[in-house]
Parts: sequence; C-alpha cells; structure tokens
Amino acid sequence: MTVVVVTDASARLPADLLQKWAIRVVPLHILLDGADLRDGVDEIPEDVYQRHATTAAATPAELANAYQQALVDSGGDGVVAVHISAALSGTCGAAERTAADLDPHVRVVDSRSTAMGTGFIALAAARAAAGGGDLDAVADAARAAARHSHAFMVVHRLDNLRRSGRIGGAKAWLGTALALKPLLRIDDGKLVLAQRVRTVTHATEAMIDRVCEAAGDRPAALAVHHVANPDGAKEVAATLARRLPACEPAIITPLGPVLALHVGAGAVAVVVQLPTP
Repeated sequence: MTVVVVTDASARLPADLLQKWAIRVVPLHILLDGADLRDGVDEIPEDVYQRHATTAAATPAELANAYQQALVDSGGDGVVAVHISAALSGTCGAAERTAADLDPHVRVVDSRSTAMGTGFIALAAARAAAGGGDLDAVADAARAAARHSHAFMVVHRLDNLRRSGRIGGAKAWLGTALALKPLLRIDDGKLVLAQRVRTVTHATEAMIDRVCEAAGDRPAALAVHHVANPDGAKEVAATLARRLPACEPAIITPLGPVLALHVGAGAVAVVVQLPTP
C-alpha cells in the first residue's frame, strides 16, 4: 500500500488531479441564512460573496472520519494531511489536534498558503507517495514544497476585505483612497499587502511582474484563480505563458466560495510553485 494524502476544499485542485493522485478532500463550510453548506459537497449560490455569509473550518468529526478511512486504505502506511494556512483558517489547528488524538501515523502539514498554494503542496506529497516514499518522506516532500511556494492576488473591491479579518495589518490602509486596488501576497502563511496601486490594470501588471520575478527561468508550476472573473484569469494566464516559456500552461480555476467571501468579485490570484532541489 502507499501513504494517502488528504487536503481540504480550499486547495482548489481540479477533479482530474484529485483522481489521478488519489487525494482525499475534506470540506470547509459556508454559513448562510441559517444553513451550514459544505464546499464541494452542497450546492452553494454562485453570488455567495455578495451575501451576508460567514465561513467555518472543517470539523473535527469530518477530519477524523477522513483520516481514519485514509489510514485503513493506506494499509497502515500512514496519512499526510496538507491544509490551508493556520493563519487563515482554524482547519489546520483542528487537524493537528485530531491527528494527535487519532494515530501517530497521521502527519499534518501546514501549507502556509491557500488555494493552489495548498494544492501544489498536496500534489508534491501525493507524487512522493506514488513514488514509494514512506510516511516521513511524504511529509518531508510536502514541507519542502511549502518552502517554495508564492502567491499573489489583486482584488477589485475593499468591502469583503474589510469584513474578512484575514488581511494582516489591514486597518492601516483599508480606510485610505477609495480607488485603491491592493496587490496582496501570502507571507509566512498570512495574507498581507504587497503594494497599493491606483488601477486594476496596473495592479495586475505589478502582480504579473512579481510572478515572473519569483519564477525566473525555472520550470515553475502555475495556477491562476479568480472570483467571477474568468476573462481576467485567462488574460493573466496568457500573459504568463508568453513571459514564462519554461513553465507549463497555468491551471485556471475559480478561487472557490470560502475564499471568495473574503476577497470579493473580480479578484484574480496567481500561485507559483517552484521546483524543489
């Protein structure tokens, strides 16, 4: 048997990759109008980011059930669980407590990222498992990948950011110019301001420049996410394809309802996963 990899719905891994690498997914939650909706399981309104909804972490019961089944399916080889940054969600903390109570053969890795920043790390773990790596090797592959991940995001509106509470140091700049279009980045697991720009066009150009600087001439893996902005995502992906010929075409996926609630419509994000030595 092989080590089994588990992640959560924030990872935004396309279905074909989940199937190919046998990665399990635990749902995150949207609380809307008294209903508890599970991302990836229940039907969630496409315009949820415009509603008065909140988000919640995966529950200990969901995590325990996923880990227990994965342990059985691994034949005792173990489980590596790669989750959204502990600075952005309570899921990783719940996962660590669940694993500690459950079995020493469940290892939790904080991706220190989100979206495909988490997804690429889960993929690195799954590839190590498919290559015959034992529990330590698979967990080490995930941690190594986490050290080589970069993520950037341009948002169109500040309303969702004001409500989210997920943006480090936000109070210092959210109340400034109304025309502000912030470029955000993931830094040590936190979503922080990278640059203040006056227009979406210039912010997007700045994001692309930073992505290209991070990738350099290396064959990095790329993902472009969006919230109700598929055309913007396609334009960014096309520009990256021209400027980064060493990289495979970017994976393009929606950012998902949980993250959309925090950043709002129009947002476009890029994740860069550098190859590990």
